[in-house]
Amino acid sequence: MITYKRGHLSIAFVCMVLGFMLALQFRIAMDQKSSLPYQRVEELSTRLLEAEKERDALREKVASLQNAQPTPDGTAEGERRLKELRLRSGLTPLVGPGVVVTIDDSKIQSKAGENQNLYIIHDDDLLKVINELRAAGAEAISVNGQRLIATSEIRCAGPTLSVNNVRSAPPYEIRAIGDSATLESALRMRGGVMETLQVWGIQLEVKVSQEVAVPAYKGAAQFSYAKEAEEASS
Repeated sequence: MITYKRGHLSIAFVCMVLGFMLALQFRIAMDQKSSLPYQRVEELSTRLLEAEKERDALREKVASLQNAQPTPDGTAEGERRLKELRLRSGLTPLVGPGVVVTIDDSKIQSKAGENQNLYIIHDDDLLKVINELRAAGAEAISVNGQRLIATSEIRCAGPTLSVNNVRSAPPYEIRAIGDSATLESALRMRGGVMETLQVWGIQLEVKVSQEVAVPAYKGAAQFSYAKEAEEASS
């Protein structure tokens, strides 16, 4: 009888332990389920903070780009660089100190048997004057109202000269902006271009001015075959 009671007590104790363990396991499972939404919220909050940081960084970048855009008063860096490029490419009319050089054909009558071409102005005569001015530091040059740029040509076209594919007859007026004293000295130097041309009676007059106006280049500027090359890495 005692053995029977002890068996019942043992079974009851085991049942109590099993019940306790089941209850504990159930509670743990419920706690885990309840914690999943919380963990999800934490994950979403972290992602939201990261997205907000990225948004703020993009806003700062946009503001920086907007501040760099040209403004109507021309104070932005982009506007300044654009003006500088236009100036250097000859697309802007300029004014400043310099010289005005007038060249005309010779009035001397050629003698019998002499080459008459020695007494008239040719493209190489004009180029000699222009090259001398450039070597003396001329910053802008025009010939009979045609602005000289990197692609300008000066060539004979019958009895006239062509500059930027525009023909003109003598006299030729060359306007150059730069240090006027240096430009004048370069043309008047002994044995220089002025002295050489005057041997044949070519008329060459140099006037110094503190306000020489040089027009902008008005021709077409386009490249059909040339394209920007990649810089070679050293």
